[in-house]
Amino acid sequence: MPGTMREIESYWYPVWLAYPAGMLEGSRLLDAPPHHVSADETIKICKDYEFLVLFTSTVGWEGDQRLAEAIKAVNPTIRIAFVGPPVTTDPDRALNECSVLDFICRREFDFSVVEFAQGKPLDEILGISFKKNGQIIHNPDRPQVEDLDAMPWATKIYKRDMDVTRYNVPFLLHPYIALYSTRGCPAQCTFCLWPQTLSGHAWRKRSTDDVAAELKWAKENFPAVKEFFFDDDTFNIQKARTIELCEKLKPLGLTWSCTSRVTTDRETLKAMKDAGCRLLIVGFESGDPQILKNIKKGATVERARAFAKDCHDLGLVIHGDFILGLPGETRESIRNTINFAKSLDVETIQVSIAHAYPGTEFYDFAKSNGFITNEKMEDGGGHQMAHIEYPGLPVDYVMEMVHRFYDEYYFRPKAAFRVVWKAIVNRDVPRLYVEAKAFLKLRAQRNKQVKEKRSRQADPPATVGAGA
Repeated sequence: MPGTMREIESYWYPVWLAYPAGMLEGSRLLDAPPHHVSADETIKICKDYEFLVLFTSTVGWEGDQRLAEAIKAVNPTIRIAFVGPPVTTDPDRALNECSVLDFICRREFDFSVVEFAQGKPLDEILGISFKKNGQIIHNPDRPQVEDLDAMPWATKIYKRDMDVTRYNVPFLLHPYIALYSTRGCPAQCTFCLWPQTLSGHAWRKRSTDDVAAELKWAKENFPAVKEFFFDDDTFNIQKARTIELCEKLKPLGLTWSCTSRVTTDRETLKAMKDAGCRLLIVGFESGDPQILKNIKKGATVERARAFAKDCHDLGLVIHGDFILGLPGETRESIRNTINFAKSLDVETIQVSIAHAYPGTEFYDFAKSNGFITNEKMEDGGGHQMAHIEYPGLPVDYVMEMVHRFYDEYYFRPKAAFRVVWKAIVNRDVPRLYVEAKAFLKLRAQRNKQVKEKRSRQADPPATVGAGA
């Protein structure tokens, strides 16, 4: 599972891979980037295994192919399966481009992987695609996992195979642990990758007893962990279930965080705060009403303001996510979003360039209108790159506004003071120092790039006339 390097290098947990790893005796979950395991070491480790499952991403696809080829070269009998969004959305391309693949799993892959490892023939496994005599075979889809309580606990696999101190997300307390309490998301946001490619729109939930039992176990087994993070697509979408879970989490005395939609009401937020919730990751996306409609967000600017006020009143911290370059974006709507974000005054923000991932409604829209300028979404160093351009809105301008968004937001005295004060209170000053240094270095690089680009545009190459 790749880490993202937006502003600061950070890594999310490979939660999806933990489930099949927990169902197979003798398995190992290797999350190479955060553990600083090199490609050479990974290849060496794979010499000892008969079967490799690699979670790939749109951004990491080419590098993952090369890794699989190198692994097969040193261990010719190893069987290799790829899982993840790009192989779900285009299985034919995956199997045609990467000759060492034995099969790919579409959508949820837990049981497809386990059945293969236990000896089931390829043509009997639901939800997979593979090549047979040069022809690509797509087996029927696999029904989604309904009984989530029957699944292993991801935290037990972390304990067995991983070093939780390697995972760092700037706005979460360190060390933190991520897990799921539900799968799927009924919301219809056109740009969102996971529900449209992996987890689906059907919302399935673990029992509140099972979630509370796992957290009780995790608290005992990871005494150094400061925060538990529910990385569900939408953790608190159902009020009654959220309040019931909070009643069971309260006696555990945990600090936890989760994802949230702005449609969550004050009563639910209060129950969460009383049960130890510290922070919510909230996708505000845009401060422009028309863009929220264009992306089928199912929320309004007014509702977002009321939600933020409730959180401020209750003492819940918000990490706000914003995206520039969504369908309908203009210079004016970008300005609306920056002003909207400043008026919300949430604790921390992340500003992304709109990425149209294959398999999403947004991708189909951008592709059919000829708005995709290149298929690359990052610059090779893990930093996001614009790849969509609308008439009258150059990509350079959108990138520049991402940088300006951060500057305008964080270089307000109120926001800067809050970040420093929180680091002192949480005894996180060394981490703040490292992150601030990385942020300022990246900021300087970006400003340099913008200036260079501008000077090139302002001074076109001199043309030499015939008589010069």
